[in-house]
Amino acid sequence: MQAQIEGFIIYLATERGLSTAYQLSVRQTLDKLIPWCAKNGHQQWRDIGLDELSSFLTHLRKSDLDPASLRISLVHLKVFFRFLQKRHYIEIDPAEPLLAPKTSAKLPETLNAETVTGLLNSIDREKRLGKRDLAILELFYASGLRLSEICNARLESLDLDDQFLRVTGKGNKTRLVPVGQKALTALQSYLSSERPTLVSKKTSSHIFLSVRGGPLSPDRVRQIVKERAKQAGIDQNIYPHLLRHSFATHLLENGADLRVIQELLGHADISTTQIYTHVDQKRLKAVHKNHHPRG
Repeated sequence: MQAQIEGFIIYLATERGLSTAYQLSVRQTLDKLIPWCAKNGHQQWRDIGLDELSSFLTHLRKSDLDPASLRISLVHLKVFFRFLQKRHYIEIDPAEPLLAPKTSAKLPETLNAETVTGLLNSIDREKRLGKRDLAILELFYASGLRLSEICNARLESLDLDDQFLRVTGKGNKTRLVPVGQKALTALQSYLSSERPTLVSKKTSSHIFLSVRGGPLSPDRVRQIVKERAKQAGIDQNIYPHLLRHSFATHLLENGADLRVIQELLGHADISTTQIYTHVDQKRLKAVHKNHHPRG
């Protein structure tokens, strides 16, 4: 059974071109399925039917897996058993009839514009790594990039003249994102005077470098964002995706079309982007309640 899982992960990487993070997420679900099968006497995939998968999902739910994570696990199972059927390891796909649990839409956290401005203005560009860290935060907020997109951004993908950056997002999909004027200024300052001091013999073309000249890891970028927020005196939990949420919300609040925001964020489905309309509606209700005489 483990051999089929390994083959499936290779399939996701090579034939589907899915990210390492997605592969890891799928593996985590299937790594829970294997011991559950062993405990319940299922020795091959042909032993698994609809009832068994339903029992496994119940087991996950009782282990305090939240509805959203349970829904993701179900998707993993559907994709995996579809793969098993297509490769003739099983005759019938037992996961096909499974229905996803309903989840309540969780509104993304955002920062208000004043807090973002305070965070960016607090960074001293004259101190070591100030130019790099400012450029990172400016780009998160100006372009709505994912953490992985910041870490993987390369010099050859940056067009300073036309103010665009080409990034590769989920599913290996490439898109062009505009770089705002303030983010552009921060990038130019970093590239001209600070990045050269970080370059080593093994340095690649990644835009953002560590003190050793290598690309910044996602964990290090998370740490940078938290450290800069702490230095700015912000008590709220600040993380990279929060700046992406704020980017989308502030665009919507200022009249941007939802389809444009979808394209900028790199969402495959506009239903993913529509969550930000709920954020805006919530804000409008709060304004009405606070300022209308009969709110």
